Amino acid sequence: MSQAAILHADPAETPLTPESWGKLGMWIFLAGDAMSFGGLIAAYAALRIGTPTWPVPAKVLGIQLTALMTFLLICSSVTMVKALSAIRHGNRAGLTKFLSLTILGGLLFLGMQAYEWHHLIVEQGMAIQNNLFDATFFILTGFHGCHVTGGVLYLSVVLSKGLAGKYSASNYNGVELVGLYWHFVDLVWILIFTFVYLI
Repeated sequence: MSQAAILHADPAETPLTPESWGKLGMWIFLAGDAMSFGGLIAAYAALRIGTPTWPVPAKVLGIQLTALMTFLLICSSVTMVKALSAIRHGNRAGLTKFLSLTILGGLLFLGMQAYEWHHLIVEQGMAIQNNLFDATFFILTGFHGCHVTGGVLYLSVVLSKGLAGKYSASNYNGVELVGLYWHFVDLVWILIFTFVYLI
């Protein structure tokens, strides 16, 4: 090919669309966030193994309320899946209904976590400065609670856009992205529930 032909050749197009750029960005964010949670859980495990006087979590924290919180988050993942499915089929009413239920699940989780913290701090005297058990518990669950709070706000923004008619069967990328974030938050909680409360 001559030099003139090379100069006039069409530039190569990127295979990434605006939608896939958004997904790539979200996956990169979630990968970094996963490392943050992984580091915290690994630190918790190291401290627990190295502390012979570590209390039995189930006796200190209780399981029933937290099991209900876990169930609520799992249900909210289901409603998130249904919200995405609804808008993929052009069902805006379904999107609104299931996003609202997802937000409700997140708010109920946060309310129960606030109740749990109040009970542990006021009635049982737990505090982040008391010992390593208390510190790791409040840091891990608090860090996750911040993510749930951020997720509820994110979902609320997506819901407001849905109510304004911004999403359709051919334009649902924003709903898909918030779904990725919400499923990640739910998965992380299952890990925290297993390692901090059950084992």
